[in-house]
Amino acid sequence: MECIITIELGTNGVRVFAYDLHGCIIGSMKGHYPTFHAEPDHSEQDPEQVFITTLYVLKNILNEYIHPKKYKVASICFCASMHSVLAVDKHGNPIGNAITWADNRAKKEAQELRNSQLGKKLYELTGTPIHPMSPLVKIAWIRNSDTERFRLTSKFLSIKSYVIHQLTGEYMIDYSIASATGLLNIHTVHWEEDALQYAGITANQLAVLAPVFTTAGKLKNAYQQSLRLSAETKIIIGSSDGCLATLGDGFIKGEEKASITIEDSGAVRVMGPNILKDEQMRFFNYLLTDNCYVSGGPTNNGGNIFEWFTRQFGEFTNPFDMENSMQQLMAEAANVPTGSDGLLFLPYLLGERAPIWNANARGAYFGLNIKHERSHFIRATIEGILYEIYSIGKMLSEQRTINSLSVNGSFGTIPFCSQLIADIFSKPVQVRQQFHSVSFGAYLLSATEMGIYTSLDDAAPLVETPNVFKPNKQHHVIYADYFCIFEKLSTKLFDEFEAIGNLQQKHVHSIKHL
Repeated sequence: MECIITIELGTNGVRVFAYDLHGCIIGSMKGHYPTFHAEPDHSEQDPEQVFITTLYVLKNILNEYIHPKKYKVASICFCASMHSVLAVDKHGNPIGNAITWADNRAKKEAQELRNSQLGKKLYELTGTPIHPMSPLVKIAWIRNSDTERFRLTSKFLSIKSYVIHQLTGEYMIDYSIASATGLLNIHTVHWEEDALQYAGITANQLAVLAPVFTTAGKLKNAYQQSLRLSAETKIIIGSSDGCLATLGDGFIKGEEKASITIEDSGAVRVMGPNILKDEQMRFFNYLLTDNCYVSGGPTNNGGNIFEWFTRQFGEFTNPFDMENSMQQLMAEAANVPTGSDGLLFLPYLLGERAPIWNANARGAYFGLNIKHERSHFIRATIEGILYEIYSIGKMLSEQRTINSLSVNGSFGTIPFCSQLIADIFSKPVQVRQQFHSVSFGAYLLSATEMGIYTSLDDAAPLVETPNVFKPNKQHHVIYADYFCIFEKLSTKLFDEFEAIGNLQQKHVHSIKHL
């Protein structure tokens, strides 16, 4: 019997799934690794810790589910979050930590580039919005602010490219992850020379470009032995978490629906054969396969914000029982009227990407009065996260007809949240409970590579019809009124966001020099 392993390198941990060739889950495991925020705009991870955790979880799932049942691993398919940057020396050793998508240190570079003609040109060529998330401006920041690291760097990698290199010795990057760097020309599918010149690097300092179906060499002998895997086991470089979540929701090019992911961060995406063009540079356009683009907008602030709220204000019977504490807060929020009696929450604790693309954005509660209680803050926090998701969907609907929604991610698929999404959008919401869209997308990709399916469009209908949450029209009317205020606040406070960010930096530097 053969099986397929999928490995997702997420923001806060690695998820490993094992599937049989019919797409049924054999087993799954998850391992966690921390993200370090040394200062407000910093977001880093230790690449060695990411790799060791990945290896540990992979070995455990093999020993518990695969080897005892005599499965043969046909392929291991990788997927990962986007926009990470890791500098390595000529020996492949990391120079410092990996910089994640949430890092905002390159605000100055991003703002200057975004307001320039070069920035507009690069957005049209690469499909990646100009923002501190982009590896393009992260590398420019390293060149400007960490000159010694820049001088010593042999290659700039994504965290996925680093893990695959550790396992196989090959430096490779798939088209999907590459198309999220701001360095890939998505029309020619080559590294864009104008972007390379802006970053101050050459194409040789990046990994080799390859389609998502590509096999990245063989496992090194040491890992074949320690993992008890055959030399014939394929290491598929795979795609990004966003592209595979959309594929794993059963999307076919051109369908009039959108995919919503709310995990730690979040996104709203559509899939189609055409690039979304926007003079305001608000959309991303990431390449999955030939003439298949996953387009949309991402948010920094998803389930991680409610987790932050839970850590600060939840009641823990067990200090490590985050999930149970979150469920208790959700139950309390369900007793609060729709709209939280006028209490609004701007969820921008990590700055924001779409649709406002403002790295200086900050969180705020608005509309507070003497009658508001803790339960109102709980529900307002949830609603604020979902208003932000809706603002991205509203932006996308300017370009594409969206008649229904598919929701995935551990936060978005909580029934209370799924119903709120249906009410806020006023559209039916499809949800697959106990279903992990990213890993299933990786399975579909691997199965297509093996010839089980003739194409990804042929594989997508395998996704079964899910449960549907239908919108409550009365609730939608209330949410529509409050969203208007939410949307205005998000842009009206632009100057204040920038001012408080500058003050924070000023006083942080002042304290350091005391």
